[in-house]
Amino acid sequence: MFEFFYNLQAIRRFAGYQPQPVTLKGIKRWINQFKPEDRKYVSRLLKNVIYLSEATVRRILIEQNEALMRRLAEAGLPPEKLIYVQVHEAGSSSPVMLNLLRDAARLEQRGCRFLDANDTLGLNRLTNEIAEGALIYVDDFVGTGMQFCEARDFAAKFIEGTFSEFLLVPSICEEGYYPLGERGIEAFAGHVHSKSERPLHANSTLLDKKIKKRLIQVCEEIDPYMGLGWQSIAAMVVLYRNAPDNIPILFRGNEQQHPFVGIFPRTTDLPLADFD
Repeated sequence: MFEFFYNLQAIRRFAGYQPQPVTLKGIKRWINQFKPEDRKYVSRLLKNVIYLSEATVRRILIEQNEALMRRLAEAGLPPEKLIYVQVHEAGSSSPVMLNLLRDAARLEQRGCRFLDANDTLGLNRLTNEIAEGALIYVDDFVGTGMQFCEARDFAAKFIEGTFSEFLLVPSICEEGYYPLGERGIEAFAGHVHSKSERPLHANSTLLDKKIKKRLIQVCEEIDPYMGLGWQSIAAMVVLYRNAPDNIPILFRGNEQQHPFVGIFPRTTDLPLADFD
């Protein structure tokens, strides 16, 4: 009976996960893959997942954007001087986040401008036209910051004039602040994901050492290279639209969901048959 109510609570907590809905059947299938003696530890780890629903993400983006716009207005920069930039390829999270914010905060009606970081000609022309203002990048999650900074560094070569740079993001790992700071980019985030709140991270003491060691071993058995996620940062944030590739592999499962099935697979982890 306890297991039933626990699973029901998990379904409510993670409602709206888009790549694959969290269901009773899915939770049972996922948890039953583990050895009986490991299941209570895995269930405990699941309780530490920080889930950001669509409503939460929208609220964070709106609130952080309003705080940023107020500050920029006080510095003499009206909406017409603000350029919102999506990074990465079409279909990724950044364009989705920017579109969500644009509509929810009525940015077009307020006179803000919009660009894709890959539109180098447009970026060069618009920054040259405005001459000074602010570039506001929008994304959903920042782990190490490497992927974002790679895209931003490419775009920065085509910026003319004097522009302050900011990043609007629902959640950012503390590691992500360092490369941003080196580039003079200030992050406005609703949640800063510290190392200490990630149970499988070396800096965390949330779990008993023995339990932690066993769960890390389980992750490495599933995937020896991505056991604790990209760059082994063991992130515990899951967003409604997708799970970051920085989370422990036991949550995601293997590519094509074989042989190990995840509870939060990324869209790219799912079998092609799921999209037929």
